Amino acid sequence: MNAPYHDLDMRYIWHPCSQMHDHEQLPLVPIQRAQGVYLYDFENHAYIDAISSWWVNLLGHNHPHITQQLKAQADTLEHVLLAGFTHPQIIRLSERLCILSGFEKCFYADNGSSCIEVALKMSYHSHLLQGAHKPKFLSLSNSYHGETLGALSISHVGLYKDAYKPLFLEHLSTPVPKDDTDIPQALRALEEILDTHQNSLSAFILEPLIQCAGGMHFYSSEYVCQASQMCQERGVHVIFDEIAVGFGRTGTLFAFEQCGVKPDFLCLSKGISGGYLPLAVVLTSNRIYDQFYAPYTHHKNFLHSHSYTGNALACACANATLDILEQEKILEHNRMLSAYMQMCLQDCLGGLKGVANLRALGMVFAFELVGYGGEQRPSLAIFAKAMQKGVLLRPLHNTIYCMPPYCINKAQIQHIARVLREIVLELT
Repeated sequence: MNAPYHDLDMRYIWHPCSQMHDHEQLPLVPIQRAQGVYLYDFENHAYIDAISSWWVNLLGHNHPHITQQLKAQADTLEHVLLAGFTHPQIIRLSERLCILSGFEKCFYADNGSSCIEVALKMSYHSHLLQGAHKPKFLSLSNSYHGETLGALSISHVGLYKDAYKPLFLEHLSTPVPKDDTDIPQALRALEEILDTHQNSLSAFILEPLIQCAGGMHFYSSEYVCQASQMCQERGVHVIFDEIAVGFGRTGTLFAFEQCGVKPDFLCLSKGISGGYLPLAVVLTSNRIYDQFYAPYTHHKNFLHSHSYTGNALACACANATLDILEQEKILEHNRMLSAYMQMCLQDCLGGLKGVANLRALGMVFAFELVGYGGEQRPSLAIFAKAMQKGVLLRPLHNTIYCMPPYCINKAQIQHIARVLREIVLELT
């Protein structure tokens, strides 16, 4: 039953982050249904979704509470424009996010890249209202912030951006620390950039604690804190991109809680709706908001909008996700899950030839596969072998990572660990 779907898909659909030519040899996998950590194809083969379907499905597929809240909302209001209108779900969600984060205002978008665009524009416009033209943005080496033009401009991973460089914003890059011993050198490099460019720099953007698309690179909260303070002291805004790491992924609800510093803008998306519907939000302060609060003038208006901004169905899913995180003490339970998964991965992979830099933070687990000599790209070879063994992995080149839904159990964790061991032994 899979073949007709594959053929029709190949005829009509151009998939994201894919080389479609690969699917001449590696068939697409049509999914019929999903439940908990599992995806099921039309032949009822089950696959553990070890990457939470691109890091969005925090609490498991088809979660009964989120599904029920979505259905209930659909019976009353599916959508209304947010310009001049509001609705109970977005009011409740905004209040909860502000209380949980300590920020004061929410500005909504509908995907992570657009969320970054909002923060960049808001930062630049804020400086402009204070009489400063600051057209440049600063980000870390090895960073990734999305694939719209502004977001790509401030990203560093060449695979995504090289073809589009003539279209970009003005951008500077400062080195991310490789490890804790590298922090003083990285801070000195940042200081040199600030000394030269602070009067033209609008904002410094970073992914706190983990650069996800940059090979799951973990780096120190000490650097995040000191670097952010250096920027803020010089009048350069700080934007935290927590699109991938927010809502408990690093062990706290927001990664910035571990960093001892509060950014000027906090970008959230992906897991915010539990993986059900697109939603994104920029959180900021009344200090920023008040600069734009005035009688109507073109100069002071922040004119950024999406047709589906603050969609009522998506907000209902986000509120349901927060319900579960709060009422079921998910973050406390995740600490046990994280420790157990680290133990299983260490038992199965620790000291194994072909495994380098085995690491974990919260509910993110990663290592590098070394010594692979196959003809296929390592990411493609690993993906194919894992699917044959009932696990969905989507490696970043030779970085194998797991970001499973928080409902995963010990037996499923053991299965993933065994599969990873089998793949390493087969490929090295």
